[in-house]
Amino acid sequence: MSLAAALLAGCSQMPTIGPSRNEVSEVADKQVGQAIQIVDVDDGIARRLQAQRKQRLFSDSLGSAVNPAFGIGTGDAIEINLWEAPPAALFGSGLEATGAPSSARAVTLPAQVVDHQGFISVPFAGRIHAAGMTPMALEDLIVQRLKGKANQPEAMVRVVQNTSSKVTVVGEVANSLRMPLTASGERLLDALAAAGGVRQPINKMTLQVTRGSDFYSMPLDLVIRDPKQNVPLRAGDVVTAIFQPLSFTALGSTGKNDEVNFEAQGITLAQALARSGGLLDSRSDPQGVFIFRMEQPKALDWPNQPVATTPDGLVPVVYRIDLKNPSSFFVMQTFAINNKDVLFISNAPSAELQKFLNMVFSVVYPVMNVVRFTQQ
Repeated sequence: MSLAAALLAGCSQMPTIGPSRNEVSEVADKQVGQAIQIVDVDDGIARRLQAQRKQRLFSDSLGSAVNPAFGIGTGDAIEINLWEAPPAALFGSGLEATGAPSSARAVTLPAQVVDHQGFISVPFAGRIHAAGMTPMALEDLIVQRLKGKANQPEAMVRVVQNTSSKVTVVGEVANSLRMPLTASGERLLDALAAAGGVRQPINKMTLQVTRGSDFYSMPLDLVIRDPKQNVPLRAGDVVTAIFQPLSFTALGSTGKNDEVNFEAQGITLAQALARSGGLLDSRSDPQGVFIFRMEQPKALDWPNQPVATTPDGLVPVVYRIDLKNPSSFFVMQTFAINNKDVLFISNAPSAELQKFLNMVFSVVYPVMNVVRFTQQ
């Protein structure tokens, strides 16, 4: 009995890679450990966490319909051509319009900028509020204003400089720019192409679209693979290409202890284990697979009450999974890894005992050899 006690005491003093499976489990039973939630991962837990991670699509948030009305805005420069049938009373001294009947006369007004109140000035028509109108609507309004003053007036409006209907493209792109929108309805990838594309690998990039006071994000490769997410842009949108190198840390009895990067669309626990080299068959505990994470307070119903949080409002959580249970291999395929997660594999109890015995034998054998030599 005394020998067994000595062995157990020796094992507890051995250097180790971290806490054992039992030591992690005991944290939940200690008063000081109430701040840490220990959750056994099963299919229900994985499904609940997966539902909260559902990707918010651009097509749902920003809409997929092209804005049919391309309006004139404050700061735009517009050019107005006016026609008048003979006998021309107001614009008779103008130049002959190309392609028009020889008797029709046209005059081109100097290009003018829509002022900060949204107005322009047209001779004999007065000040007209043009901001928010389409070129065709402005043409009709000018004609209405000139009726009774000009002989059968006609008008054509052309935007020669578009400054109001633009989108801004910034971030990890070749050239940040402000791209003017046209009536053709430019889309998200059009803006990215105009900026020269992204400067980082596509699978590490996230696109963020800011519209008004709201913003929406999606991985770039998902936008490329799903044409529905290549949504039409609107004036004032800001497209930001964000280089987001997500990673988790693998520690313990894995094939390699390292910080492992992963793609913006995310990976599962099964993929994370494979990328970290899997479990070491000689020393790992398949019942001691843990994911250490700072979780949102409303993520789950926590087993330990009251729930303590960190200063930034997050709950320290240890997710535990038993790989001796065959169903766990299906659960791992739906349990998603978060950025900054720590994946830890504890040593098996037999591995700790083996280390202690190796240490004992490394001391005892030389002593026994010395004793044997002196007795000869």
